[in-house]
Amino acid sequence: MAQGMTRRASLLLGLGAMAPGLGRAEEAAVAVVIEEFAFTPAEIKITRGTKVMWTNKDDEPHTVSDATPKKAFKSQALDKGETFSLVFKEAGTFAYFCSLHPHMMGTVIVT
Repeated sequence: MAQGMTRRASLLLGLGAMAPGLGRAEEAAVAVVIEEFAFTPAEIKITRGTKVMWTNKDDEPHTVSDATPKKAFKSQALDKGETFSLVFKEAGTFAYFCSLHPHMMGTVIVT
């Protein structure tokens, strides 16, 4: 990915460590679009080790925040065109929401 691309954060879920980039060759990511105050698709099913990338296409800022008791991740406010990505290292169901607009919810199911 080019240096100029906007990526707010990359988090290795399960390790809890912030990573400045992908750490290996660029990988394909499962895409979730933030648009019209919704996460699309609202539910995704992935396997462990898969990266999910959220892209804000709204004019309003949004976050991607863990709604589970762990509170393992939370993006900064993403402006239009900005992204947030996570690599899910653990199996489980991860509910998330936008902390600025709590009616916006999504789920990642990791097997």
